[in-house]
Amino acid sequence: MSNPDRKAGGARWLKRLGRIVLMAATWAASAAVVSRAAPPQQQNPPPENAPAQKPNTAAPQSDTVTIHIEVTAGEKEKPVEGASIYVRFTEPRKLRHDHKVEMNVKTTPQGKARVPYVQKGTVLIQVIAEGWKTFGKSFEITSDEQVIKIHLDKPHQWY
Repeated sequence: MSNPDRKAGGARWLKRLGRIVLMAATWAASAAVVSRAAPPQQQNPPPENAPAQKPNTAAPQSDTVTIHIEVTAGEKEKPVEGASIYVRFTEPRKLRHDHKVEMNVKTTPQGKARVPYVQKGTVLIQVIAEGWKTFGKSFEITSDEQVIKIHLDKPHQWY
C-alpha cells in the first residue's frame, strides 16, 4: 500500500533540502574566497632619518585602578586569613549595555588582598569569612592604590 503522491512529496522535500545545503556550501566557499582574496598590506620601511617608534605596549585603561583591601576582625583587630572578597562594578560601554564585572579574591595570612583593574566609581565589596559576620558595602573608588580597611564583627548568638 504505497501512495505515489506521498513518495513524490518526499522526493520534492529531499530536492529542496539538497538545494539548501548546496546554497550554504556555496556561500561558505565564496566567503572563504573573499577573505583570502584581500591583498596583503605592504609596509614600506621607514626613512633612515625618521625617529624610532616606541613598541605598542598593552597598558590598562586610565579609568582602571588597583585597590588594596585589609580585613581585620574581633576586638583585637587581628587579620583574617582566607576570607573571600567579592568585588562588583560596571564597565561603561558606548554601544551596548554596561558590562557587569565580578571578581573574587582571597586574603593573605596578613589579611590583605590586592584587586587590579577595577573601574573608578562605585564598587560593591562583600567579605565572607568563616566564623565572622558577612560584610557588604559600596565604596567610591577615586584614586589608584586606594586602601580600603574592613572590620568584621562576631556573628549573632544562636539560641
